[in-house]
Amino acid sequence: MITIPDKAKQFLLLILKLLIVCTAFYYIFSHFQNKKTDWNTLISYLDFTSIIILLLFSISNWTLEILKWQNLISYFKTISFLESTKQSLGSLTASIFTPNRIGEYGAKMLYYPKENAKKIMFLNFISNGSQMVITCFFGLFGFLIYSLNFTLTKSSFWINFNLNNTLLAFLGVLTFLFILFYIFRKKEFYGLSVQKLFTKTKEFPKQLWITNFQLSIMRYFVFSHQFYFLLIIFNCNISYSLALATIFIMYLFASIIPSIQFMDIAIKGSVALFLFNNFNIESWKIVIITSLMWIFNLVIPVLIGSYFVLQFKPQKT
Repeated sequence: MITIPDKAKQFLLLILKLLIVCTAFYYIFSHFQNKKTDWNTLISYLDFTSIIILLLFSISNWTLEILKWQNLISYFKTISFLESTKQSLGSLTASIFTPNRIGEYGAKMLYYPKENAKKIMFLNFISNGSQMVITCFFGLFGFLIYSLNFTLTKSSFWINFNLNNTLLAFLGVLTFLFILFYIFRKKEFYGLSVQKLFTKTKEFPKQLWITNFQLSIMRYFVFSHQFYFLLIIFNCNISYSLALATIFIMYLFASIIPSIQFMDIAIKGSVALFLFNNFNIESWKIVIITSLMWIFNLVIPVLIGSYFVLQFKPQKT
């Protein structure tokens, strides 16, 4: 077996760090180059107070995500809030090129000894899975509010018809996935199978479960209301209940469509355009709102995470 000298390993790690950070910056730069945004119009809507409030929303969003990871990792190890921040934002930066943040599983493993790899995968599954359950629950609740708020005019009939068809398609896909999971429940991936995961979730400490779901719900409401706050800023004429219902549906659709992190803006943007256009809200406003959500909740954390990636030192075994 060929052994690689320590200096060579350090050099390769440095190259990998720089590659991740440079690619992240390239994606951000290329997005702004390709996006034809009227910055003068944007500035006319956003004042200093609005920017501070949006930043507070984003800080709250990521603080809750960091607390989630700190809570979950206490299953076998106690870490500080700062350490949880490094792991959460560093893994976010490293996973931006992978579908649905799959790379986050591998990135977080690097912070721990190899013998803890299965535990890290399991805890990531709990973290992302609980957020997905919350998204599905409120997404379906959003469908209910959406339907109840429309009278059966010709136009609203077609809105409901299209949404109901989409909901049926979603439930069909969900049923198919459940069947698929059942068939391959014993198939192992990195030593874990669906059956083992569900067995382990039953054995997971109840208090950690409760705290995890509480933080997931709070986080969901934070970024949902951040979107609603942007609708207010841009003078979008829509009621609170319908706005939240539409936002819930948007996040549901966006979460079930496989995408790379930096393509997330395109997915959410297209879904948001489809849904909010039903309320005669100008398309450019929705495009700018989804872009601002992307900047505040992904670009800024990735830039901070880039620093943690460069500071990363592999776990010694």
